Amino acid sequence: MNEALPITADAIRQSLRTHLAAEPLEVIDESASHAGHAGANDVGWGTHFRVRLHSPQFVGQSRVAQHRLVYGALQPFVDAGLHALAIEISPPPR
Repeated sequence: MNEALPITADAIRQSLRTHLAAEPLEVIDESASHAGHAGANDVGWGTHFRVRLHSPQFVGQSRVAQHRLVYGALQPFVDAGLHALAIEISPPPR
């Protein structure tokens, strides 16, 4: 586990923008509501997140491929202890 990497909503947001040009993008830290659950840490943040996003890279991709792109962009966070990630794919912006 790489504990030097901060697992924050801002850090996740930056990674998704950098790797996927995600827009719209919303990152929600839901860790506090999972205190005491498997994978939760004792500080109440940095383990459970929800992302709502769209990326130009999603166009023409299956839902599974879209999720793989998101996990690929966030792999360093998974390696650092991100335990749960809820992914909601948004429609493209108009």
